[in-house]
Amino acid sequence: MTKNENGKQFFTVSRLFFLLIVIPLVLMAFFIANSILQLGDTSKIRTISALDEKFQQALEARAVSTADNVADFLRLVEKDALVATIIPETPEAYQEFVDKNREALPVKRNGAVSKVPVPLYREMALVDREGNEQIKIVDGEVVPESELVNVSDPANTTYKSEEYFSLVQKLDKAEVYMSPVTGWYVDRDSFEAGKRFEGIVRVATPLFDQQGFSGLVTLALDARHLAKFTDNIIPTETALVYEADASTGNYAYMVDYRGFVFSHPIDSHVVGLYPDGTLVPPITKETMDKMSSRGEEVLNISLMGFIDPELPAIAEDAAAGNSGIKVYTFAGHQKIVAYAPVSYASRMFPEPGGFGWVALTVNVDKFNEEAVAAARIIDEEARAWMTTAILVIVIAIVLLFLISWILARGITRSIEAEVPEESLNPPDYDDDDD
Repeated sequence: MTKNENGKQFFTVSRLFFLLIVIPLVLMAFFIANSILQLGDTSKIRTISALDEKFQQALEARAVSTADNVADFLRLVEKDALVATIIPETPEAYQEFVDKNREALPVKRNGAVSKVPVPLYREMALVDREGNEQIKIVDGEVVPESELVNVSDPANTTYKSEEYFSLVQKLDKAEVYMSPVTGWYVDRDSFEAGKRFEGIVRVATPLFDQQGFSGLVTLALDARHLAKFTDNIIPTETALVYEADASTGNYAYMVDYRGFVFSHPIDSHVVGLYPDGTLVPPITKETMDKMSSRGEEVLNISLMGFIDPELPAIAEDAAAGNSGIKVYTFAGHQKIVAYAPVSYASRMFPEPGGFGWVALTVNVDKFNEEAVAAARIIDEEARAWMTTAILVIVIAIVLLFLISWILARGITRSIEAEVPEESLNPPDYDDDDD
């Protein structure tokens, strides 16, 4: 066999081995790489979906838990009002009652946040059947007799418009009146200058003697103790803060049974009173520009459909006693909100809505961070696996090429050894010689 024929035979066998081995390997490599990419995409979708669902469930659970804590707190305040009816009717006893009933509030000192015990009640008073104050404690101090007033006239009350005296007369024994949060309004300029809302929840319960209604005992719950349930939390974090930053879109707030916001990181959104005791109206589509120019930005969620239709829908659903998750846009942020009703009910706050509701809002961008980060990790791992698979396949092809070359060379030599050279080059017979 000539060298040329040997070479042709060798390369033919070599190519045949190479194609028989490499073609299936390349096809297998293609399917493996494609499967890795598809698995990565599927894993990302499932991970994002699972994280979204998990986050929403956790957010709603926290809203429900916060609302339940508020309701439990209000029940404790109600019990305090009833206890106040049986203590001695003396200035000393009332002063001691106020001093002993304290709870911690976050306070910022020298840049650090700490908790200090603060009296729950800013006021405590005993009022007779005519509305005359008999004993009164304000900020821990006994009010002189000459400064006591008749609260049957709302103009004489702390906020010049409180009607608790006439309302408490309609209650039965052991019933407790509780007002919405009441306080002087803090406009935007004052808030930005450092002023904060300081309001109360008026709590009162009637007293009776043989003649019937004999007066009442009233407490003024410091509204900060109510607001702390939402003012000092960030929905995406576990640690308490002194004040949440509303510009991030991640904060909590509370709404009363009327739809008014009474706890919010921006105090100019909190319902309040003018100096004459009249209510500062909430912004509406028609009044928004005019009121905002004056720095008055009171929010009533039930009236905010002009900003996003979901807002009054949330208020309506919470007032029906439901918790849930919705998405809305406010102040340039698209937000996910988890809401839950405060299940404290009374004659003033009938079921199912009760006292109001809690809302925990999260900026959608923040909401997606965890899911996007997990998806990025999966994508990186999928690409790493694909790179490794390609490298292994390339090395395998090189090795298989060498193996096929060696096999082809061996087969060619075997053929050369077994087949006589004469059979490959038969003699020429000339027919003319016959």
